[in-house]
Amino acid sequence: MIDYKQLQTLAAILEEDSFDKAATRLHISQSAVSQRLKQLEDTIGQTLILRSNPIQVTTAGQQLLKHYRQISLLQRELFAELSQKQADGYTRIAIGLNADSLATWFLDAVQPLLQKEKILFELKVDDQDQTHHLLKSGQVIGCISSNPKPMQGCNCIPLGIVTYRFLASPEYVARYFPDGINREGFLQAPVAEFSNKDELQNRYLQTFFNIAANEYPKHRIPSTESFFQMVIRGLACGMIPDQQSREPLDNGKVVDLSPGQYIDVPLYWHVWNLKSDLYRQLTHALTRVASKELSPFKAE
Repeated sequence: MIDYKQLQTLAAILEEDSFDKAATRLHISQSAVSQRLKQLEDTIGQTLILRSNPIQVTTAGQQLLKHYRQISLLQRELFAELSQKQADGYTRIAIGLNADSLATWFLDAVQPLLQKEKILFELKVDDQDQTHHLLKSGQVIGCISSNPKPMQGCNCIPLGIVTYRFLASPEYVARYFPDGINREGFLQAPVAEFSNKDELQNRYLQTFFNIAANEYPKHRIPSTESFFQMVIRGLACGMIPDQQSREPLDNGKVVDLSPGQYIDVPLYWHVWNLKSDLYRQLTHALTRVASKELSPFKAE
């Protein structure tokens, strides 16, 4: 049988990305952390983490982390049923989501839940086309993803559609597109992208202007707020979600470079298929606000 404290130690190491910080969190010595991990690896018969910088988790380690988080949640809810006093501790929940959701509607969705329940979030930000890998590997219990396919052992709930438009400031347009919006202008105009995983700008330029990813200059800005500021200040153009751009469009700070040409990104909530009241509350919170903030899926 797997020792629960050893699983707890593995989770602390991975969540803190440090043996020393894990020891502080668990109120034990660093040598005790190492000993618990070794005992767990001996029990499993496999290496669970690679002692590198940053620490890397093996496939077996990912599976154990997923198991620990599931057991922790079920234990929390059992304690809540048996004795309210025993449920006073916080529950840590890891969620994968894209940066734009975090910057626009996610906090509005979870605020009532955080005020009601003793929850600590560990939010892992990645592109919406990539977050499902975090769930598949056991790093998170749920994710907001553009992938509509349910994973084994998980539920998939539609959230809504986010519309992205290619925006720039009037000054930027005057500088790079004096003869109108055209392919030649985009070959010289700097574009903002969030990371090397951000495909929205590539999809837009390929779809509407037949421009390949390596044919235009680009800034890489891994911050939603700074990304938008680059666009507003006339330093770049880029794909901005409607939730973020309505006011700047209305007051003329930015313009739509090609009205009527946009990209719709569907979002889904993937979550472990466990009979958990906390998961139910979280799912309800996300779907409730998403139904107001995102566009509905079109009937087929």
